[in-house]
Amino acid sequence: MPVVVPWKDIPAETLDNLIEEFVTRDGTDYGEQETSLVSRVEQVRRRLRDGSAAVVFDEATETVSVMNGEQLREAGLTDP
Repeated sequence: MPVVVPWKDIPAETLDNLIEEFVTRDGTDYGEQETSLVSRVEQVRRRLRDGSAAVVFDEATETVSVMNGEQLREAGLTDP
């Protein structure tokens, strides 16, 4: 079962690496216009701060990822 990991509890360098891996992952789509890595990282960081995204650890696969609000609801990690 996946669990939300408070992003504030993750060391800064680790969080930076996690966000960078997330925004450069194959299949991540940011629309028609190309967006810089710095801009994409900041977008994710803002979403973590405002609660519209969260860091999630999946115990079954032992992986960590970032999920948006819809993904969190679908996984049963937030109220509907």
